[in-house]
Amino acid sequence: MSAFLAPYGDYGAEWLPLLLRAMVNTALLSVCAFALAFVFGLLLSLCQKSSFAALRYFAALYVTIVRGVPLLAVLFLLYFGLPGIGIVFDAFGAAIAGLALCFAAQVAELFRAGLKAIPAGQSEAALAAGFTPAQSFVLIILPQVARVILAPMIITFVSLLKDSSLASLITVNELVLTGRSMATEFFLPLQIYIGVGLCYFAIAWPFSVLSRRLALPAAR
Repeated sequence: MSAFLAPYGDYGAEWLPLLLRAMVNTALLSVCAFALAFVFGLLLSLCQKSSFAALRYFAALYVTIVRGVPLLAVLFLLYFGLPGIGIVFDAFGAAIAGLALCFAAQVAELFRAGLKAIPAGQSEAALAAGFTPAQSFVLIILPQVARVILAPMIITFVSLLKDSSLASLITVNELVLTGRSMATEFFLPLQIYIGVGLCYFAIAWPFSVLSRRLALPAAR
């Protein structure tokens, strides 16, 4: 990044701290949102397997609706719509909640696919060995599911990272909004937006490489 900015002299010295600060904000937003999406997605997947029909219908309806609604519409609803009924989020909180709510549906589908990939005999053997259903799930089933879905889960995180750019439209001070402000100030939009793209690449590329390496043993 510094090599890219070096030809622009004083501009480069001003840009680098701004872009690095925006990178930190983008990474923090993405990690917090994905952590919530992971927890909510796991709960949704458990609801899908529940013996209570109401929970199964709720999970199925949630996944169907959320996967059909644009993320930007959810962000606008949380940040601009909910204050009309007295529920107010700051921009960063609304972005975390919107990303988490939308990506929880994808995480739930990954967990559902992972659970289907584990033979039913695994759970039956654990119960026969004296494990409770909860112990069987946490100690036997969940670790195997995690191994199956780890690579696609990392890919989902990278997708969330890239989609976090939409948070700029509700004034979250992440990479895209910072780049837009810098382009207006310095009148060098091409160079600045290339720099923004490189920042996203610097965050996402290690995860993409990791997901490919994790997927290779499964492919063999």
